[in-house]
Amino acid sequence: MSINEAQDEVIAEFSDFDDWMDRYQLLIDLGNEQETLDEKYKTEQNLIEGCQSRVWLQADEENGNIVFQAESDALIVKGIIALLIKVLSGHTPDEILNADLYFIDKIGLKEHLSPTRSNGLLSMVKQIRMYALAFKSKSAQ
Repeated sequence: MSINEAQDEVIAEFSDFDDWMDRYQLLIDLGNEQETLDEKYKTEQNLIEGCQSRVWLQADEENGNIVFQAESDALIVKGIIALLIKVLSGHTPDEILNADLYFIDKIGLKEHLSPTRSNGLLSMVKQIRMYALAFKSKSAQ
């Protein structure tokens, strides 16, 4: 599934709910469905800076694609990172770097987050793109 197809799927999933309390519950459910991050990856190095909550992001390369795993100590934040992983994990560094993450605006996520959570969302996207850039540089050598 392409990044845009995954984004469209997320948009469709969120459009089933008009009420933001239901959408928050969907975020929490998505976070709870996510595979738990192995304790060995919960390191300072994997912590995302700029998030009020603790968010760990692990990236590995598989057959030229980047596979992400993450964990957070906050339920909604865990759901947000689960959404980003759903859309971006399993794609090449170039696909990730060139992705227009329109689903964030389409589902109204940014405007329904507190300013600190919005900053955290931006930090998560930035860290995912930093991993993509690092893997791209590594493969070019």
